[in-house]
Amino acid sequence: MIHDHHALPYERDGEWLSLASEDLLRFARTAGVSPSPIEAGSHPHHVRIWLLALGLFPEKWLNRLFSVGGIRMEGGIIRLRTFLPGDPGRDAVYRTAREELASGIGAAAGEGRAGARPETGEGTAAGAGPAAGTRQADVLYQDDWCLVMDKPAGMPVHPSQPGQRGTLDEAAVRQGLRHGDVQPAKHIHRLDDDTAGPVLYARNELAQLRLDEAMREKTIGRQYAAIVHGVPKRRHGTIDAPIGKDRHHRSRRRVSPDGDHAVTHYETVEVYQDASLVRVWLETGRTHQIRVHMSHIGHPLVGDTLYGGRDAVLRHQALRGEQLTFRHPWTERELALTAPEPGWFAEARRRLASL
Repeated sequence: MIHDHHALPYERDGEWLSLASEDLLRFARTAGVSPSPIEAGSHPHHVRIWLLALGLFPEKWLNRLFSVGGIRMEGGIIRLRTFLPGDPGRDAVYRTAREELASGIGAAAGEGRAGARPETGEGTAAGAGPAAGTRQADVLYQDDWCLVMDKPAGMPVHPSQPGQRGTLDEAAVRQGLRHGDVQPAKHIHRLDDDTAGPVLYARNELAQLRLDEAMREKTIGRQYAAIVHGVPKRRHGTIDAPIGKDRHHRSRRRVSPDGDHAVTHYETVEVYQDASLVRVWLETGRTHQIRVHMSHIGHPLVGDTLYGGRDAVLRHQALRGEQLTFRHPWTERELALTAPEPGWFAEARRRLASL
């Protein structure tokens, strides 16, 4: 399959990424680098040195590829072994996903299809418990490089103990396997178990290196919606307060002068009788950050009993990821993926608005 992006055209042949040396040279020159052309059929060592001079790929990645025979040149085409299959011997999540797909488990109608969102699986309104096995994760975006899954509330992103099943990581791997793509899927960021919303995955090592760097540089945008108790005094605000572990409660975090730097921005969108809908943007990504910060300013999330919220409307925190923005790891195009509002969140807003 040939992919002609506005960036660098490539062809995928199974595990191999094929790139024309002329295209690489042209693309490098547009970035201000002017190396000499490489001779057709050059030895992998010379190909590696030439690619390093271009500055288009991480040195760590090229060196690892070279060490395992993952660099070739056939005529004027450079081939890089990029799209490696998952390793069921080392990756328990990959092994579980493969086994369950083979046995028919996890292939429920709707999983992985955009728009197929059964509301019963997210039954988190007070008085309505979730039906076992009905939670499904939809795909918001997928290609050779990355995957964005829309996580339902109640589904953990990754296993918290050996052998745990029903995670988003597992669903992400299974999504690729179902379409004949044996690449693994590695999450770039996480969400709390009871928070719904988009989660970004890398589908190969090159994509993971680039997306991990984007996380470190804070260029991946995460926008959330939360329903909080009360009405913030300021419509717009920034909470800059370090977050650390609560030594009195194993699973709880708290604002602490010795904690990690944490910054949250918020905007009040709707006001109810004694609650508000706020939109939130994270500048950092600490555990429970939104929940801790909103509680810290006196407005805990509805349903979040761990941090002072009440559960009359919801039995877990009223928090969902709305939008994820990031630069594509190959094309460098800016992508914005918006998750549809879950039924339980819309129902909570409706109930509060009717009071």
